[in-house]
Amino acid sequence: MKLIVGLGNPGAKYAQNRHNIGFMAVDRIAADHGFSPWRAKFQGQIAEGRFGSEKVVLLKPETFMNLSGQSVGDAMRYLKLTPEDVIVFHDEIDLAPGKVRLKTGGGHAGHNGLRSIHGHIGPDYDRVRLGVGHPGHKDAVPGYVLRDFAKADQDWLDDELRGISDGIAHLVAGERPKFLNAVALRVAPPRSSTSASKPEKPAPAAAPPKDTRNAMQKLVDRFR
Repeated sequence: MKLIVGLGNPGAKYAQNRHNIGFMAVDRIAADHGFSPWRAKFQGQIAEGRFGSEKVVLLKPETFMNLSGQSVGDAMRYLKLTPEDVIVFHDEIDLAPGKVRLKTGGGHAGHNGLRSIHGHIGPDYDRVRLGVGHPGHKDAVPGYVLRDFAKADQDWLDDELRGISDGIAHLVAGERPKFLNAVALRVAPPRSSTSASKPEKPAPAAAPPKDTRNAMQKLVDRFR
C-alpha cells in the first residue's frame, strides 16, 4: 500500500495558491483514475483506489500546512505503513515553474509542511518537488506562495498536472524515470515528425549540348 500526500491549505480561499499545488496534484490523480469520493479521515480528506494490485490512499491534510505532519502521522500509523510507503507532493520555490524533481530523505529546506512531517515520521519518505519559482528575495516567499497562480501559469500548470496523472502508476511501482518521462512528455512534448518540411530546391537546369558543327555548317544552317 502507498500513502500519497498532497500538501496545501484547506478552504476556497487557498485553493488556487502556489502553496496548494500538492492538493491540485492529488485531486487530478483521484479524478482521472476513478478513486473513491473524498471523505474525512486522519485530520484530512482521503480517497482510495488501486494501480494494478497496489492499493493507494490519497491524503489532503486539513490541519493547515504548518501542521501537516499530524495528519500524515495519523494515517501512516493507522494504515501500518513505514515512511518508505509515503509519497508527498509539495511546492518547491527552488525549482522553476513546470519543473518536477524526485527526492528521498534529506532535509526540509525550510518548507513548513515538510518540517512538520519530519517531526512526526522522520525524513525517510519520498517527495515530488513541484517547481513554482522564487520571488527573488526570501522575505517575499510567504506572500508569494500564498498568492494564486497567475493566468500566464495556467497552461504549464495544467500540462504538469496531466503529466503527473499520466505517470502516477509508474511512481507507485517504483519506476521513477518513467514517471518523470510522462511529465516531460506533457510539459515539453517532442516536435511532431509530421510538421511541414522545407521545400526542396529545384534541380539545376541541364547544360545545353555542345555545338560540334564546323564553320561551314554553321554558315549553311544560318541561311536555311
